[in-house]
Amino acid sequence: MNKVLVVVDMQNDFIDGSLGTKEACAIVDNVVNKITQFDGDIIATFDTHQANYLETSEGKNLPVEHCIEDTDGWKLNDKIQTALDAKSSTNEVTYIKKPTFGSIELGNLLVSKKPSEIELVGLCTDICVVSNALIIKANLPETPISVDASCCAGVTVEKHNAAIETMSSCQIKINNV
Repeated sequence: MNKVLVVVDMQNDFIDGSLGTKEACAIVDNVVNKITQFDGDIIATFDTHQANYLETSEGKNLPVEHCIEDTDGWKLNDKIQTALDAKSSTNEVTYIKKPTFGSIELGNLLVSKKPSEIELVGLCTDICVVSNALIIKANLPETPISVDASCCAGVTVEKHNAAIETMSSCQIKINNV
């Protein structure tokens, strides 16, 4: 049985940086606990933009610079990185840079791993978590996929709840609602 935990975009800019929220700050310890207690492979994603972000399609629709590669805002939260570093001594930890909300690379990697189940946690529920959950579901429709709602936060509480409902409608199990 090979389980995979996907830790989505637990980066400084989404927690307490340019797009941070109090809800994102509030889930950090929950995600650290999830990483620490998880028995299986872990994949952590990085929302990754370049200096020309504001000129991109996403930048024109969300004109707030964030997660510019190699800046402090792009880095994982220190507590999250420490937990992943500690886990890497006993479990496989893979990092993926993704230039947009969902990652085709993540979907392909999970297809090659053939996991028995997949769990997602992270930020933002209504953008990157839901996008990646649906990509994974499309690639692995028979694999049980779950999201721990207590380890996710959306842009707003309402959008978080809407994304949880969307994922539930798509047969993704939602835990800790």
